[in-house]
Amino acid sequence: MVKDAKGINGTPDSSRFWDKESYEPGKPQLSFDKQFVRDYLKSLNWDKKPPAPQLPEEIVEKTREKYHQAYTKLVKG
Repeated sequence: MVKDAKGINGTPDSSRFWDKESYEPGKPQLSFDKQFVRDYLKSLNWDKKPPAPQLPEEIVEKTREKYHQAYTKLVKG
């Protein structure tokens, strides 16, 4: 697992995680964080002002799976 802490004090909310085995610098990475949600929101015509758009269940489930994968890799190795 490769971690890149960005943003304010490297909080968990701003950290990005990638699979160490498939990590290639300078290329798009398979991530285990909420970048999936960011990418989805970026694809919408949303002005980034409240209220935020409702996330479809598919996006919520995919995000849950990504966090579960990261947890499993971190805990079980």
